[in-house]
Amino acid sequence: MISNPIRELKAQGKPVVNGWLTMGSSFAAEIQAELGFDSLTADMQHGLLDYRDALAIFSTLRASGVAPLSRVPWLEPGIIMKTLDAGALGIICPMINNREQAETLVSYSHYPPQGSRSFGPIRASVSVGSDYVEKANDTIVCLAMVETAEAYEKRDEIVSTPGLDGIYIGPSDLALGLHDGRMGVGFDRREKEILDPIKRILESAKRHHVIAGIHCGSAEYAADAIGWGFDLVTLSSDARLLVEAATARLAKIRSLLGDEDSSPDGASGAGGY
Repeated sequence: MISNPIRELKAQGKPVVNGWLTMGSSFAAEIQAELGFDSLTADMQHGLLDYRDALAIFSTLRASGVAPLSRVPWLEPGIIMKTLDAGALGIICPMINNREQAETLVSYSHYPPQGSRSFGPIRASVSVGSDYVEKANDTIVCLAMVETAEAYEKRDEIVSTPGLDGIYIGPSDLALGLHDGRMGVGFDRREKEILDPIKRILESAKRHHVIAGIHCGSAEYAADAIGWGFDLVTLSSDARLLVEAATARLAKIRSLLGDEDSSPDGASGAGGY
């Protein structure tokens, strides 16, 4: 069975730089894979892609050696098992609020005796290895999103769940959950009311020796997060990167043409996750 780059980097004490795929384009995924991301996550929750898109993306990533991950839509056995059968080397599951839900996530992601995952790795047994069933439980990574007030309060019971490989912080939902929308949404949060809870979640993950991941909007914040101790940082999304690059190029040409006031509005928030 092929190795999981996320586990390898974790063992070496090196951070994982993750990309986020929202547009459902296997070509966009291929471009990012060739640029040097350690892993790429197909966002099936809020992204504009479904299972078929994710499958095409996983196939595209196979040649690069980049770890294919998926944020599944919800804690539901069918899509978790089917996504793993398609060759995902990791699952990020949203809205895990307590120990019971974390245990359920672990069960759906692991074959017996550790879990209840059913047999049928149609693509995984080819793309990942013929010994997939024997080694899958020790190779895939299973990450629970800690992003609600309940999850924050129960963070220690979540991160101590046997078989759970780590947690992933969604800053926008965490801000909504902890402050009832009063602090707004967005990434790269440095307000004490949000940054302190982020660091407490990180401390819990470190105390129980599991992977700590966080969604970032900039390289500067991602570097800071790694400095705080995060093991995995997501560096924006394909849609947001497209918006940022196109906005910068358009602003440049408008400036060179002396037409700085004609740039369009409304795209600055595209690709928010």
